[in-house]
Amino acid sequence: MFPDRYIYPAIFNYYDDGISIEFPDLPGCLLCAETNEEAFKNAKEALGLHLLDMENDGERIPEPTVINSLNLKPNQLAVPIEVWMPVFREDIDNKIVKKTIILPKWLDDMAENEKINLSQVLQSALKNYFGISDYKKQS
Repeated sequence: MFPDRYIYPAIFNYYDDGISIEFPDLPGCLLCAETNEEAFKNAKEALGLHLLDMENDGERIPEPTVINSLNLKPNQLAVPIEVWMPVFREDIDNKIVKKTIILPKWLDDMAENEKINLSQVLQSALKNYFGISDYKKQS
């Protein structure tokens, strides 16, 4: 079971043309921004998605580095970034996916004539089949 909340230090690197952001404990979690506001927003989203991928892949989540132990350059600022994982997990679980279905032409014609939304009908049928009224990820 993974925790609901993570806090990791991000290093904001300030350059003339923008801000690059890295997480020293999470190699490969790199991003950029033009403003501080965008940097905080992007850092939070990138951290949440990176950790969610690690959770889903069964990877070990490293302990965060203590922020005051980081050795920073003059153009760098260490910033704690907090993510509430239930939001990221739910967003991914409820992500819409596109599926291709095969129907006989006559059935497709009937549905089209009645202006039936096939996606809604399929969702309703699957929920009915599984005996659920609203989607909640089954543990």
